[in-house]
Amino acid sequence: MTGLQKGAIGTLLTGGLLGIVLVAVVFGGEAALSTEEFCTSCHSMTYTQKELKDSTHYGALGVNPGCKDCHIPQGFKNFHLALYTHAVDGARELYLELVNDYSTLEKFNERRLIMAHDARMNLKKWDSVTCRDCHRDPNPPGADAQEAHKKLKTEGATCIDCHQNLVHEEVAKTDLNASLAAGKMVLAKEEEGGGGEEGDEEDDEEEESESEGTSDSSTDKAESSDDDSDEEEDEDGSDEGQREGDNGFSEPIKK
Repeated sequence: MTGLQKGAIGTLLTGGLLGIVLVAVVFGGEAALSTEEFCTSCHSMTYTQKELKDSTHYGALGVNPGCKDCHIPQGFKNFHLALYTHAVDGARELYLELVNDYSTLEKFNERRLIMAHDARMNLKKWDSVTCRDCHRDPNPPGADAQEAHKKLKTEGATCIDCHQNLVHEEVAKTDLNASLAAGKMVLAKEEEGGGGEEGDEEDDEEEESESEGTSDSSTDKAESSDDDSDEEEDEDGSDEGQREGDNGFSEPIKK
């Protein structure tokens, strides 16, 4: 065996060894970054962890899901999605954790809607793959539910389009298709309608106030009119009395 051949074999062995180490690091690192302990090492995630454990999703049918089961695609075929989520979304969330104040739940809630929307958009892009890992071939009871689930095939809908606010504290629902088209968060129509109902209630209250004001004004006018009538009657009576008195003095008394 020549020196050149020995060098080539050495290079291949070294490359293979480095490849194995790299794969081990990548897979091991991804697994380590997907643990609940790592996720909740950021203080703000302890709020959502408690919400998860208090939800109906936790403990259902003996299953105790963690953060990764919903927010990180699992399995070898989805490994690229997991890496992207850790690299891009993870870096962004780490930056936001540093620049924002999440020291209290109230301060965390100030950004809860946008964070929830970002998580929903991820699920939308993944075709809710993490939902489908557990909920395979759903066959819900009821005609309305069956009709709604037809949208999965006919309209390209996915689980998260309808099933929002299932685990964490409720926030406004968002229209994911419209958000994708607009490139920004768009609230669902039913959320926008809610503001309209409040506006209608305020308009009703204003109308009631106006009608009460009109009624009071009419009453005041009626009372004023009655007072004017009484004054006119008194004046007429006074004039008649005066005329009678004048007649009595101007005409001679007949015996």
